Amino acid sequence: MNTAKNKAWGDAAFKGVTLFFALGILVLFAAIVANLWHESLPSIHKFGFSFLTSSAWNPVKDDFGALIPIGGTLISTFLAMLIAVPVSIGVALFLAELAPAWMKAPFGVAIELLAAIPSIVYGMWGLFVLSPIMADHVQPWLSAHFGFLPFFTGPSMGIGMLTAGLVLALMILPFIASVTRDVFLMVPQNLKEAAYGMGCTTWEVVRDVMIPYGKKGIAGAVFLGMGRALGETMAITFVIGNAYHLSWSLFAPGNSIASTLANEFTEADSDVYLSSLVELGLVLFLITFIVLGLAQLWLRKGNPGGGQ
Repeated sequence: MNTAKNKAWGDAAFKGVTLFFALGILVLFAAIVANLWHESLPSIHKFGFSFLTSSAWNPVKDDFGALIPIGGTLISTFLAMLIAVPVSIGVALFLAELAPAWMKAPFGVAIELLAAIPSIVYGMWGLFVLSPIMADHVQPWLSAHFGFLPFFTGPSMGIGMLTAGLVLALMILPFIASVTRDVFLMVPQNLKEAAYGMGCTTWEVVRDVMIPYGKKGIAGAVFLGMGRALGETMAITFVIGNAYHLSWSLFAPGNSIASTLANEFTEADSDVYLSSLVELGLVLFLITFIVLGLAQLWLRKGNPGGGQ
């Protein structure tokens, strides 16, 4: 009897401790939102909803708007995802299905080590190595061949939205690739063998078996990378140009919410200035929460199956 009571007490204690930790996360989340909202009140009262639609950023006149940083954050993240997602899935497929056995372990470790590189190192590499390559070779080539599009016009400076997107893509690629590889490795071997037995090629097995089975896991990996890209600070600060300017050209410098906070938080010399920066942080917090929240809802509403 004592043993049964001890087990019941232990289970109840374990449940209580885990519940406490879970509620602690919710309390921390609410505290962060409440603090950001409270510190943003001077800016909210002065600018209202126009803060989100204004492109102004004039500390001298205490006139601030979030449109350019929001746009820069969304555009750089979109570019990063556009580049990183197909490359990551290709890397994951190679490591899980095509690479010889002796190559899988070292290449897998190398991909995971890329995720451990500090973001400031990516930023310095982007500024001193990638930016000159973009200015001397990539941007002139794009301008010469696709200059009829507004996205590839303007001077080739090396830094700008396109370079920021490339650096972000390199940063999030290891996260997406490593998780996607693990998802592909979880596909039951008998499903793949059955497909091969029916005469399917490797591409058909990947397309019709592996990707459908692991689509939820792949989507989760993609949204994990997106969350990292939305909030990245130091890497993008080095290469985005940090200019409050709206332009269709991806060669033009821009700004993001995170880079604005990194560059100007210590320079805020008025209550409205500081409050506007905190409101930018609140906006970034809400953007990330909404995007990842919608992603979770989409994943939960999907058909139950493999790779969950």
